[in-house]
Amino acid sequence: MVLTIITYPDKRLKTRSTAVEIFDHALHTFLDDMYETMISSNGIGLAAIQVANPLRVLILCIPDEEGNQHQNNLLEIINPVIADPKGTTLYQEGCLSVPGFYEDVERYESLTLHYQDRHGKASTLEAADLLAIAIQHEIDHLDGKLFIEKLTYNRRKKFEKEYKKALKEKK
Repeated sequence: MVLTIITYPDKRLKTRSTAVEIFDHALHTFLDDMYETMISSNGIGLAAIQVANPLRVLILCIPDEEGNQHQNNLLEIINPVIADPKGTTLYQEGCLSVPGFYEDVERYESLTLHYQDRHGKASTLEAADLLAIAIQHEIDHLDGKLFIEKLTYNRRKKFEKEYKKALKEKK
């Protein structure tokens, strides 16, 4: 089932998500719905809070060289914790909850991620480049933060101006 993605400035996006403690059928169904929602929205990642569920759950499906997103490349990441971040990189990010706006954001270049899968099994992942960036972007959501909050003052003002203009054009 495709879920509704909440968008800026919805206050629920500021909610700090809580840890998952029960790894049951309801969680599995929710993860499947998140995947359908992400794919139907042309996203590469989605945090549970973006569909109004404040759980520490995110999914990622980085496209291959041809731009295809295969379900067997799907990462279901529950209760993530970043360890050993290294380096910095700039990457132009967008967000399903801030549609139509893209901006360069500085992130760690690589990291180690500790998390649980849909069954509660502990896992570790070494991530670099786009995968590391996407992980950080989605974990920010779980902490109630949006990528636009990482912008410099001038770029944030530019965003606010463009956002207000886009709202007027919709009316």
